[in-house]
Amino acid sequence: MISRLRGRLLECDVTGVLVDIQGVGFAVAVPLSTFDHLPKVGEEVVLHTWLAVREDSLTLYGFSSVAERSLFLLLLTVTGIGPRLALNILSCLPVSSFCAAVAEGDIKTLTRISGIGKRSAERLVVELRDRVAEIAPSLAGRAAPAVSREAVDAIAALETLGFKSEAARQAVQAVCEQSKDTQASAESLIRKALALLNS
Repeated sequence: MISRLRGRLLECDVTGVLVDIQGVGFAVAVPLSTFDHLPKVGEEVVLHTWLAVREDSLTLYGFSSVAERSLFLLLLTVTGIGPRLALNILSCLPVSSFCAAVAEGDIKTLTRISGIGKRSAERLVVELRDRVAEIAPSLAGRAAPAVSREAVDAIAALETLGFKSEAARQAVQAVCEQSKDTQASAESLIRKALALLNS
């Protein structure tokens, strides 16, 4: 595994860089957050990297900090998030801002990221809210609003029934806040949310 590169920066643009290491040029895909911290062409650059190995390709991803790489790898564990979208997330929000948004359940901030809709944002909160403190320890203890997998499924079902995303989210959230049953099924949440929406 190639986890770090140090060499001379030969070329760079917003999608990637070419790094010369003892005569060998390494093409590395980078997010905008890393691009903004690159030195001038011809100068030495250090990148923390991760190599994606697929049956038909090898792709090297590079980051200006260990925290950026750690967040990238964490994002890849989320359902529906691939390397391209993970890079886009890092390009749109600094590591600290993204981690804070997830820890606090800030759906509005997350949906400002190109490619992230409300359902994807809710899934990010569900799957990462207990793990972002690994990357940003200062966020430990910040509680995100309770957004269970059942709630995400209930919201998606309501959207399928024709309700607007925001209305569906608010209805399910209201049901969750009113209910004493923290293990409510998606079916139960849908039924109660429908009662609210149709009242």
